[in-house]
Amino acid sequence: MADISASMVMELRQRTGLGMMECKKVLAEAAGDLAKAEELLRIRSGAKASKAAGRITAEGIVGAYLAADGKTGAMVEVNCETDFVSRNEDFIAFAKALAQLVAEANPADVAALAALAHGGGSVETVRQALVQKIGENMSIRRFKRFATQARLVQYLHGGGRIGVTVEIDGGDEQTGKDVAMHIAASAAPGAVRPVCVARSEVPADLIERERTIYAAQAAESGKPPEIAAKMVEGRINKFLAEVTLLGQAFVKNPDDTVEKHLKAHGASVKSFEIYVVGEGLEKRKEDFAAEVAAMTKA
Repeated sequence: MADISASMVMELRQRTGLGMMECKKVLAEAAGDLAKAEELLRIRSGAKASKAAGRITAEGIVGAYLAADGKTGAMVEVNCETDFVSRNEDFIAFAKALAQLVAEANPADVAALAALAHGGGSVETVRQALVQKIGENMSIRRFKRFATQARLVQYLHGGGRIGVTVEIDGGDEQTGKDVAMHIAASAAPGAVRPVCVARSEVPADLIERERTIYAAQAAESGKPPEIAAKMVEGRINKFLAEVTLLGQAFVKNPDDTVEKHLKAHGASVKSFEIYVVGEGLEKRKEDFAAEVAAMTKA
């Protein structure tokens, strides 16, 4: 049997990110051959990742990166199965590293990001190794890269469960942060999420849909046609104020709109993006009794 030194175990651990005992065991199987041991671990981590791939990943964090000059940045949503793992240091570091990779390499899609070189292998091999190490499935859901001649401001809320990037021109750093915080607050229950910056950007089909609904409501009210028409226009104006960033009441001072706040600080918003972890995904339903029963039968 080959003599497995502590330095060999440490080197394999650094290459794979897996536990010391697991690395020592595989090195013994591979008769001290580091390359063969690494290959065995990657094969096994791939198998484990494949086995876990069917499990729901609706928790996670938004990884964010902003270049020093504030001109380039990115956000990446990385999902896992439980909130506990979303606070794992290795998981958080992985999400942050992916955001930087997106900003610097500009991959076309998630598959292209997964193929990028990272951590001595590829993003995908690192993901698989994390699945092996942590014991939960994890997936890269989406990302967006930002590049501007103006300035980018980012804000993360709730430990990275909500991520916002704002492209802003003029104003100071705090102005940008305040607007980003306002957008993040719009993800709260009962709040209205802005769909775009200004009224001119609201999709025509969305306005037409609302107009049809309001017109039907006005017709049922029995009001004269000219009054009904004014009711419809009034509701459309209110709707446009609610769904546009500039028209919303500013969260830190509801007496002002976001537009007024920006003008008072000599700033304008060109675009924004908000990611809320797990939105639209099926949430995992915990059944601890069933899990314990399954473990006792295993």
